[in-house]
Amino acid sequence: MMTQLDKISERAHHRPRHETEKRVRDTNPMPFKIETQDLSFFYGPNQVLFDVSMAIQQQSVTALIGPSGCGKSTFLRTINRMNDIVEGTRHTGQVSLEGMDIYAPQVDVVALRKRVGMVFQKSNPFPKSNFENVAYGPRIAGTRNKKILAEIVERSLERAGLWDEVKDRLHEPSLALSGGQQQRLCIARALATDPDVLLMDEPASALDPASTAKIEDLIFELKQNYTIVIVTHNMQQAARISDRTAFFYEGHLIEMEKTTEIFTKPRERQTEDYITGRFG
Repeated sequence: MMTQLDKISERAHHRPRHETEKRVRDTNPMPFKIETQDLSFFYGPNQVLFDVSMAIQQQSVTALIGPSGCGKSTFLRTINRMNDIVEGTRHTGQVSLEGMDIYAPQVDVVALRKRVGMVFQKSNPFPKSNFENVAYGPRIAGTRNKKILAEIVERSLERAGLWDEVKDRLHEPSLALSGGQQQRLCIARALATDPDVLLMDEPASALDPASTAKIEDLIFELKQNYTIVIVTHNMQQAARISDRTAFFYEGHLIEMEKTTEIFTKPRERQTEDYITGRFG
């Protein structure tokens, strides 16, 4: 009987040809988009990340895996300083975006979050029309020209794979969309500010299999132009969509490697135990 590790490994080795070729090219790594150095993070007196050092390549998908409470989402939120809104938090170490320390005093956090968009686990469209949801970010940034806004909305919906489904429903309430459509609308809203990086915190965990497949196909398309970091509890999903995988355990980065290596030849026993279902 095949183990879970065997099944994931088999999937990794039977990818479409274009995905295999992409991974061969990964032997010539692209420049790093995001780097952390000895990053530790605290909620009040509680330390939840311990000296995490990681380098994330541009135009790639990096999956963060590990059991609940291991620090994955906290790490994700350090990349666009979403943790700043939680009272009593602090960090040590450094987080850099293209070499810029994003926690430096002179950094404009609003501008940072424009460059580093985020999609949350639960789709959270505003109680507005589909058009106004996507136009929200550009409006906040000062865009008022109706023609330019319409172009941004159309382009963002096309990138999110949703334009054909809503082009005749732009001014209808977003809450009338299905769950999967709402999540893609939220992705379009994040793309409307023209970010460099897209952070995704379990974006498909609440979706049905068909909607999940659409989100995964979309992620594969988006990585041609964006750097994507995704938290997922679904290891098959990580194996399908990511270029590199990082395994977290109790706030520590245990191992980070090409996804095929993590799922076929993990270096650390903890990693193997987790992906084979011995704990987690």
